[in-house]
Amino acid sequence: MYKTLFRPILFRFTPETIHHWVVKGLRLLFMIPGKAWFVRKLTAVEDPVLEREVFGLRFKNPVGIAAGFDKQAEMYNQLANLGFGFIEVGTITPKGQLGNPQPRLFRLPKDKALINRMGFNNSGVDAAIRNLKNRKTNIIIGGNIGKNTATPNEKAVDDYIYVFEKLFDYVDYFVVNVSCPNITDLHELQDQESLTMILNEIQKINFRKPKPKPVLLKVSPDLNEKQLDEVIEIVAETKIDGVVATNTTVSRNGLTTDKHRIDEIANGGLSGQPIKNRSTEVIRYLAEKSGKAFPIIGVGGIFTPEDAIEKLKAGAALVRKIKYNYFNRNYRA
Repeated sequence: MYKTLFRPILFRFTPETIHHWVVKGLRLLFMIPGKAWFVRKLTAVEDPVLEREVFGLRFKNPVGIAAGFDKQAEMYNQLANLGFGFIEVGTITPKGQLGNPQPRLFRLPKDKALINRMGFNNSGVDAAIRNLKNRKTNIIIGGNIGKNTATPNEKAVDDYIYVFEKLFDYVDYFVVNVSCPNITDLHELQDQESLTMILNEIQKINFRKPKPKPVLLKVSPDLNEKQLDEVIEIVAETKIDGVVATNTTVSRNGLTTDKHRIDEIANGGLSGQPIKNRSTEVIRYLAEKSGKAFPIIGVGGIFTPEDAIEKLKAGAALVRKIKYNYFNRNYRA
């Protein structure tokens, strides 16, 4: 029924419009007395075999929601009812920003993919904190942090430190995002020297805290083996707790969507089915080359339980996705 009736109707609207509808729909749903309990009964899986301890945190199951769905930290209480093991909010920047001009999110139905150039649109760290103060769930929450688009790269470390310090008391772990392809020149921060400096400065603050929080680095699928080797060195040198692999890709290789349409869309990060294999390759390389020296959260092209299991077998400790409807009570890691 979804494919034949609802999807054709939904596809008449932009993906960003549908996202806003989903957010409003979930809010309305969980305002109905008893609905949260009912949904938890349908989706929650209480099984010790799924539980795992990763970078000092205990996860009920290894499947979470990736950053990008709850950018403002305004939906995590509702999303916590859907059976996930953790939720990552953000990307959160020091100041609120509108992001890139619309349209900025594009469907590629033939490829089961999206291209986005959202541009870290969010309300800023103070707004996120106001929302996180209303936390009504004990689900693990990660904070994905970035710099404002207007901040030059030479001052980027100040943005990351600012958000890290302000958000510290409100999330359970951090993800440093320097690999998003939709922020001008952000990729330049992925070079070993710049990245080591940013992470070291964050860790200086982190280690001064009575209870430091896990810090992870989100990496691009477009890194070559030499650059992935540098990631392993950076993790060891800065003593961060792990890696998120991977972000979206700028590659358009292997797409079946008409080339004219791809050229028409132009810039943006590609996600979905086309990135699945590359994401798994990066996970496997990092895990094997490092001797599984650090945990990896696997992201990219996860549509089925089998896709998630593939990432776990490649070396991921946890997996994340945005399309939450693909996971249900039949999921087993």
